[in-house]
Amino acid sequence: MTYTLAPAAPLAEGEIALGKTLLQMMVRIRALEEGIERHFLAGEIPGFAHLSIGQEAVAAGVCAALRRDDYIASTHRGHGHTLAKGAAMKAMVAELFARSDGMCRGKGGSMHIADFSIGMLGANGVVAGGFGLVAGAALAARLRKTDQVAVCFFGDGATNRGPFHENLNLAAIWDLPALFVLENNRYASTTSTAETMKIEDVAIRADGYGMPARIVDGFDAVAVHHAALDAIGRARRGAGPTFIECKTYRVRGHYIGDPERYRTKDEVEAHKSDDPIVRLQARLAGELSQGEFEALWDAAKSEFAEALSFARASAPPETGEAFRGAYAGDRDPETPHGAFALREEASFAPFFSDAPSAGTGSVH
Repeated sequence: MTYTLAPAAPLAEGEIALGKTLLQMMVRIRALEEGIERHFLAGEIPGFAHLSIGQEAVAAGVCAALRRDDYIASTHRGHGHTLAKGAAMKAMVAELFARSDGMCRGKGGSMHIADFSIGMLGANGVVAGGFGLVAGAALAARLRKTDQVAVCFFGDGATNRGPFHENLNLAAIWDLPALFVLENNRYASTTSTAETMKIEDVAIRADGYGMPARIVDGFDAVAVHHAALDAIGRARRGAGPTFIECKTYRVRGHYIGDPERYRTKDEVEAHKSDDPIVRLQARLAGELSQGEFEALWDAAKSEFAEALSFARASAPPETGEAFRGAYAGDRDPETPHGAFALREEASFAPFFSDAPSAGTGSVH
């Protein structure tokens, strides 16, 4: 089977509102990640952070087609997916700053950020770590007889790992309501796909599992959205999973501070013309004034500034809270899980100067 990229069509009259909505989300994602980059380099954000600058069209396009009660699982590069699924920027920034008001109480950080209240099952530091989560969520929706859908975002490197093949096969044979979205940015960490695959289009791998696949221009948020709508509608009808390959590119390194010795500056510069925000703004010419476009940026930057103030005002987590939430039932010392959690905490108590007694139970 041969897959080709369809050229981007001008926005139809009925797509203007959609285009503006997607553009606004992409601007919010860009403002968030540029802010993260600045404050990470300033030493205010601990751990690692991986940016998706250049790839915003995928997160915005797919998540705009989902409901709040649908599920997504992300990668280590998950800020855009999380925000687009409906997460509060304040809670996200506080989480990256490792503060107690973060959405994971400061314990997850960038690579493990999650918000179950909006169906965001988590970013993942393990390559291909989201496939099992999505297959499980899709199976749960099937067993509960709901029409919820689960979406797995992943990179090209994940398609060379076992969980990709195992879970695509499982989703296909059980007709699970799942959508597998490949963000093919041409690099698995610092290794080019040209060095790890003999194929140009990864989507052909879905054929081996009897799964329909599409390739879309990953810089075109509207095209991504329409592809996602079709796949999600198919999943809700009980027709099974779909594979979508989004051809895209990240203009920042694998992580903030990456020396990028694996690609040339000329290559990166050549892809800056594919900026999905600039492209969609151009397609909205005549429907969105320069002032309106600048207002989108001003609002996004103000939102980040408020989130930053919120994060800085939030206290760090108490060390005695380190094990809270690690085990189901850890709030009840009478349960096996709770007793185990308390024993684990007790073993670390000597290292926590401000930790409460291990026998006090949960303090929240």
